[in-house]
Amino acid sequence: MSSRTASCFCGQLKIEVDGEPLGVGVCHCLACQQRTGSVFAAPAVFRAPYRVTGRATEFVRTGDQGASFRFRFCPVCGSTVFHTEEGQEGSVSVAVGAFADPSFPPPQVSVYDCRRHPWVTLPPGVTAYEKDPP
Repeated sequence: MSSRTASCFCGQLKIEVDGEPLGVGVCHCLACQQRTGSVFAAPAVFRAPYRVTGRATEFVRTGDQGASFRFRFCPVCGSTVFHTEEGQEGSVSVAVGAFADPSFPPPQVSVYDCRRHPWVTLPPGVTAYEKDPP
């Protein structure tokens, strides 16, 4: 089985995941825009187990539908590397950019399309949801 390693910019915080992503998406909600400092977040979901090395600072945010998301970022350089969702302990969402791999698979879904910047164009075949699907 293949593995991939994602890391923060300075390399202090790393996560190693196995296999291919269960899914890749983009989120245009305002919380993700503020959290990333970009116009959307791009997480890839992987099955547990995963291995984390380094120190992480955590920030917990409650989503629109009540779920708690625990974001882990590097306390040295500030890069967000991964997050988990309460009640979904069998998976982890890793920031696609933290893999630093331009050949990473493209997204299949786009959520909170109602907040997407009009100049952001989605790849062909992406399923777009106005908000977060149930």
